[in-house]
Amino acid sequence: MRIRLVQIDAFADRPFEGNPAAVMPLPWWLPDALLHRIAAENNLSETAFYTDALPAGVDRPDGSDGAYHLRWFTPAVEVDLCGHATLAAAGQLFDDRHPDGGRLSFWTRSGWLHVRRGDRDGLLVLDFPAEPLTPVPAGDPLLSAASTALGVTTPHALRGTDLFLVLPEPAAVRAVTPDFSALARLPIRGVAVAAPGDGTGGGDGGGSGGDGFDFVSRWFGGNSGVGEDPVTGSAHSQLAPYWAARLGRRRLTARQLSARGGTVVCEVDGDRVRLAGTYHRYLDGMVTIYPDGAATQ
Repeated sequence: MRIRLVQIDAFADRPFEGNPAAVMPLPWWLPDALLHRIAAENNLSETAFYTDALPAGVDRPDGSDGAYHLRWFTPAVEVDLCGHATLAAAGQLFDDRHPDGGRLSFWTRSGWLHVRRGDRDGLLVLDFPAEPLTPVPAGDPLLSAASTALGVTTPHALRGTDLFLVLPEPAAVRAVTPDFSALARLPIRGVAVAAPGDGTGGGDGGGSGGDGFDFVSRWFGGNSGVGEDPVTGSAHSQLAPYWAARLGRRRLTARQLSARGGTVVCEVDGDRVRLAGTYHRYLDGMVTIYPDGAATQ
């Protein structure tokens, strides 16, 4: 059995930037154990698997040019929500199967997610659920352990799916040197640091710091099998509502200050967040699955 593999840099303004994801269209769902092994072999933050067939009882949404069942796997676990691998899967589908399409829909662990083309080539807009954050009190054991693992002190922390430590400026975010072993022991999907940018929201994607961005961040995978994620769309579905309320505007431009870096344009609309970014296709290949479940590329 041969399965296609396409690797795409998501939230990337240029090649070799953003977050690389593997996209693997499947004719049917393979055993979960095999999907885990393939994702571990790919060794990227996420591998996106999708099929044409929707689960029983799930109806295709109106207004979509294509609807698919999508799942995401890190090298260690299956996750409930992933932004960059959704953008990558949509990019592959728009390129290869829906060149004239304008909107795709994905049934996921987080319900229906939609992706539409933006107003220029290569720009895609994700429609994700907004996740509100709640304040974390000083002295919280998880916050104390995370602060020690990151080597930072902050009076301001928030929690949703992930734990967010708010720092005063981009330089503090960039200076964080995490203890990855300690982070991996924390009982939470991810830990992030974030700070306000210069507030202009007009970043050009170069991003050495906070210049031209409303807020900046870094995200560390904790026990999800990811060290530092280059660009984390699902984290921005949590961060965008917080920064929108703090800065008093719905549309924000964010930069993730990883070594690769990536830009995410966020728009908060009630209980939804739209996350926009560009993608660059890097690799097209095939994986051969043998009867014993082994795989080679």
